[in-house]
Amino acid sequence: MDSFIAWVGGKKLLRKEIVNRFPEDGFKKYVEVFGGAGWVLFYKEKHAEKEVYNDINSELVNLFKNVKFHPEAVAKELELTLSAREIFEKYKAADVRQMTEIQRAARYLYLIKLSYGATVRSFGCRARNAVDMESLQRVKSRLDGVLIENKSFAKLIPAQDGAGTLFYCDPPYHNTEKYYDTGEDGFGEEMHIFLRDTLKGIKGKFILSYNDDEFIRELYKDFVIEEVERSDNLKMAMGEKGSRYKELIIRNY
Repeated sequence: MDSFIAWVGGKKLLRKEIVNRFPEDGFKKYVEVFGGAGWVLFYKEKHAEKEVYNDINSELVNLFKNVKFHPEAVAKELELTLSAREIFEKYKAADVRQMTEIQRAARYLYLIKLSYGATVRSFGCRARNAVDMESLQRVKSRLDGVLIENKSFAKLIPAQDGAGTLFYCDPPYHNTEKYYDTGEDGFGEEMHIFLRDTLKGIKGKFILSYNDDEFIRELYKDFVIEEVERSDNLKMAMGEKGSRYKELIIRNY
């Protein structure tokens, strides 16, 4: 199934390549460290006995939790809401501390759906329905049994590590970090290095997606690195036919 949202760096076009490289001998726990829209998670009905979705973005995590437990209430909040720049800007400027968790979830879903490129930053100037109840119900069903976390990778990976664990990591791509919501501390080169060092010491297995970049190739030179290509959505949207974008799939098995 598809995710119910678009997301910056989403893996809709790469998910099949990633899942096809999952360990052939299986695994007992599947952990998405940088969850985003969850395109890889949603690709199959179930990847393992235990599954974990995690993201550092608390508004995104709150959205996932409320779609899992209260999809009808989230949809109810948006059923009479029009697609309009004025409403978008109002939601964007809203103080989430004054909202219930369901109101926060509805607000964030609206901002994702109606923003340009799902960046939650600027109005997309296209009329779209902010909510699809059938889609939310499918997501609710798929998330049944999935543990939803809101932690940094530095805290999540050690907590979930084990011999039967597979971590899928989709961190902000090197030199494109400004396009991601990475929290107050950002995600500079020292964080890319810290992620590599964290993954190097795990008992489980990891599979990692990155942009094809010399810094990343050097950083992960001791692991299996495969180059893959996909369509470049941004250039295609600008009318450049046949544009391809190179990415890396990196793993420790």
